[in-house]
Amino acid sequence: MNKYFLLLLLVGFSIPVAAQLGEQRNNLSIGVNAGANYNNVSFTPSIKQNGYMAYAGGFTARYISEKYFAMICGAQLELNYSQRGWEEKIEDNSNTYSRAMNYLEIPFLAHLAFGKDKGTQFFINMGPQIAFLLNEKENFSTNWDASNRTNGINYQYGKMADNKFDYGIIGGAGLDLNTGVGHFLLEGRYFFGLADFYKNNKANTNNFEKSSNNTVSVRLTYLFDISK
Repeated sequence: MNKYFLLLLLVGFSIPVAAQLGEQRNNLSIGVNAGANYNNVSFTPSIKQNGYMAYAGGFTARYISEKYFAMICGAQLELNYSQRGWEEKIEDNSNTYSRAMNYLEIPFLAHLAFGKDKGTQFFINMGPQIAFLLNEKENFSTNWDASNRTNGINYQYGKMADNKFDYGIIGGAGLDLNTGVGHFLLEGRYFFGLADFYKNNKANTNNFEKSSNNTVSVRLTYLFDISK
């Protein structure tokens, strides 16, 4: 997995550089983003989940290096506060459990856009993402009882993450409305986690073989041009 992650990192930064055959540009834009995450965790053994809704937002910097035929090429860097976690689907309706996991995320994105400079552009963002777990919190129902689980998996309760460093692949698409007061972007994204936050020691039967984040998110971003 580490080899694939490093390869993706290299490819992501190579796209804007490799296309130095078109109309050169030097457009730098900065701004803020905000949106919502729909997260679940890929557990092995599996845990039934409802999906976990939470907030995400932060700062965005985008650099456009050139236009190659109809394609506008650039790179985008973000620093985001992202709430992830999971909510379990428990057959006993009197019990509820969820885990909030708050991360500092840094996506490194290749930015490819199509459309006119003025007006609306369709864009694709893709690349690697790293993240650092800041804190986490369990939320139990008042009548909590972990002894009666249908799949017999209950060793996640009270067990905090072993690994605070997370990484994976992120990709998204959206629309960029370029106006006289800045850029307004609407984007949908998917993050595929490659790291496990629990140690996946198969020799230990009271542990998970896999515990990685998967996140679908919707973001609104506002950017204003610094250089153009």
